[in-house]
Amino acid sequence: MKLSLVFATAISSFFVSAIAGFGFSGQAYALTFSGISSATWGEPTPGSIDINPIYTGVGSNTFNWGDPNVCPPSQNPPSGCTITDSNKLTFNGSSFSTDINSVFKIADLTYFNGTVFEGTNVEFVPLNLNISFSPPSGMSEVFDFKLHLVNTRNEATDAEKSTDFVFIDTNLSNRSFTFEGNKYTLELTGFNPDVSQISIKALEGATTTTAIYAKIKAVPEPATVAGIFLVGIYLISRKKFGHVDETQRQR
Repeated sequence: MKLSLVFATAISSFFVSAIAGFGFSGQAYALTFSGISSATWGEPTPGSIDINPIYTGVGSNTFNWGDPNVCPPSQNPPSGCTITDSNKLTFNGSSFSTDINSVFKIADLTYFNGTVFEGTNVEFVPLNLNISFSPPSGMSEVFDFKLHLVNTRNEATDAEKSTDFVFIDTNLSNRSFTFEGNKYTLELTGFNPDVSQISIKALEGATTTTAIYAKIKAVPEPATVAGIFLVGIYLISRKKFGHVDETQRQR
């Protein structure tokens, strides 16, 4: 038996096994997940210039940060200076139903940009996202994400330069879970269902409310990835060896 025939036969056997495996893994892509979301804020991380970080709301769905008393320390009681609300993020969960690899709304985020005393802000805040899945999974999973808070110095003559921002930390934007032996990831895709938008902004003293979007992806098993590769080799080798056999018959 020619070596080419042995190789083709071996790959052909693997091809049959791989197709069976693809049929099984295909179940992971046909699921619909539904449920409801909620979240709490974690312990924040101050920035390098935040020598006196002030914050409340750890363990709740509303997080405040920064000292809103921007009066000079010498003014006591304050007179003719500004006292406003501090910065605030509020997470409001929502129900959802989604197919694999489809973008869906997972929550709403409200952001108020307050006027706060410099050095009292924070730079990062964790978001502990809880998903309660409906049957058939019926499980509850907690996914840990992080938001980057960019607080700018206020410019009295330029409102745009006083804009503050909230970013989804893309280094922590994927989290995994397992259902019926298949692995999936939950990814926060951003604040827009159609384009990649990982930040929102708010003018000084203004409030922005936007939806947060997510996507559930199936994670292929390593054997499946290898199977796809070898199936490609099989198809190439079958064409090549068939051509060689035909040439030999014509001699």
